[in-house]
Amino acid sequence: MAMLIGNIQTYLQSLTVRLEEMRVKRRDSEQWMHHRLLPQELRDRVRRYDQYKWLNTHGVDEEQLVQNLPKDLRRDIKRHLCLGLVRRVPLFANMDDRLLDAICERLKPSLCTENIYIIREGDPVDQMLFIIRGSLESVTTDGGRTGFYNRSLLEEGDFCGEELLTWALDPKAGASLPSSTRTVKALAEVEAFALHAEELKFVASQFRRMHSKQVQHTFRFYSQQWRTWAATYIQAAWRRHLKRRAAEQRRREEDDEDAGSSSLRTTILVSRFAANALRGVRRQSSRRAPPELLMPVPKPREPDFADDY
Repeated sequence: MAMLIGNIQTYLQSLTVRLEEMRVKRRDSEQWMHHRLLPQELRDRVRRYDQYKWLNTHGVDEEQLVQNLPKDLRRDIKRHLCLGLVRRVPLFANMDDRLLDAICERLKPSLCTENIYIIREGDPVDQMLFIIRGSLESVTTDGGRTGFYNRSLLEEGDFCGEELLTWALDPKAGASLPSSTRTVKALAEVEAFALHAEELKFVASQFRRMHSKQVQHTFRFYSQQWRTWAATYIQAAWRRHLKRRAAEQRRREEDDEDAGSSSLRTTILVSRFAANALRGVRRQSSRRAPPELLMPVPKPREPDFADDY
């Protein structure tokens, strides 16, 4: 009984210490926000994030605890915590265990609350985010082009920040990070793993050990850039088909009118000449049409998953 009571007291004391630390952090945060005169909306967002982080970690800095352990033990713990979740990401599903261990060791947990922007269109991409739980909204205006808007949802198993993977796989890429082509916003509370740029360099080099075609197809299928390009490519092809069909219909109607005309030969020749001239004008105007109407989004860069480096 004495041992049981002692264990209960120790647990309660440790829990009390954590709660007290949390209260101190909240008090410091409130004082800082009051001193800086933050608006109420920002204060609410800070409080919501602190509460969400507390519910997930109970005040424990997991990364700091794991980093202080020996490398072998750290790898086994990371494998236990991350391997099952990483395998749910289609891009990593068919990797061998050694490669998965290397990825798990470099993943960082990331928490996002509702209405938090992960990245904005045009900003440098400094991490790839692999979603474990929650949903994100991914939007692009294709660089602010008037009249263009594309929206999609990212859920469990999806990823964002693929521009960074293309950059990391390019041996000629400079030190400057690529710009984001999309704006990503959390629609609900999100739990994810992040691969930062410097860590992704190592992981990207490991991709070359895999079957290149398999990874390329998986990357294209789940990449929002490639999905958007594919959708606009299909739409552009359909618009070109409709324009050709309409032109053929007009040509048949003009031929029928010419054939059924009972006017003088001179009038027929003049009408045919006018019809041919009109067709030429239409063809010239169609050639002069802005290219963005036929292909709104340029084709994304192909990531180089080749075996030779």
